[in-house]
Amino acid sequence: MQAIGRQPQQAPDGTPVHYERHRPELTTLYRLVQQHAATFFAQAEDAAGADLPQFVKDEFDAFLECGILAHGFLRLRCGDCGHDKLVAFSCKRRGFCPSCGARRMSQTAAHLLDHVIPHVPVRQWVLSLPIPLRLLLAAQPKLVTPVLQVVHRVITRFLLKQAGVKTDEADSGAVTLIQRFGSAANLNIHLHCLVLDGVYRRGTDGAPEFVEVPAPTDEALQTVLHKVIMRMMKLLTRRGVLVEEEGSTYIADNDSDSDEARALRPLQAAACTYRIAFGPRASQKVLNRPGF
Repeated sequence: MQAIGRQPQQAPDGTPVHYERHRPELTTLYRLVQQHAATFFAQAEDAAGADLPQFVKDEFDAFLECGILAHGFLRLRCGDCGHDKLVAFSCKRRGFCPSCGARRMSQTAAHLLDHVIPHVPVRQWVLSLPIPLRLLLAAQPKLVTPVLQVVHRVITRFLLKQAGVKTDEADSGAVTLIQRFGSAANLNIHLHCLVLDGVYRRGTDGAPEFVEVPAPTDEALQTVLHKVIMRMMKLLTRRGVLVEEEGSTYIADNDSDSDEARALRPLQAAACTYRIAFGPRASQKVLNRPGF
């Protein structure tokens, strides 16, 4: 592949932009996965008595090939000066690859700003879940969509009330990014909702007209949160995944789990609670080094 010759790009400060090949094989994460992935698979499958899902192994394999020239590359050549560069293929996965994850994050943010979110005030609403519900949604990801619908309905109705319009007169808009991990790469399913800070209603000429609402008070946020909790609990109870009995609520047993799901369950539980899954320190808390 031959690149079209053009003037070198420059940074905002005027310095030339220099491309340096990403070298994942030199990172601590890469060496850790490379040295211990096979042992991890064997221990997990031995403890569960079942094979891990193939998509888990594929994710690790793709990560170990990402950015490695031996697994494929493009040769880019400048048509003017003849200088060339080798650019390794990337895995383009949505798992734990830092390089592809950062690129996807930047591309998604640019797309939302340029083509999706209108130029009106936007507020971020973040919904974090208790650990039992994190495990539930991890084990049954099909529940994430109805849970998200509950959240959107409650927030939208709150905004409509703030704007003083009826449900059939206006509507709001939102984009939600479902994040499956926390700052320590632990399993932590939570929702980042980018919600228009107001509603659109039809103007006198038929065109949509944006009505901004005031920032919610602490009391209003507590009311919204209470409604989200109550309606989410009703939803999950109605679907049979939560059981209410004698004033207590607990997660129903899922006897229909596949062998692969049962193999993942102890790993998900350990990741949710910051605990070590296998080895001589199994079930102990992971030690966090300050500043690391």
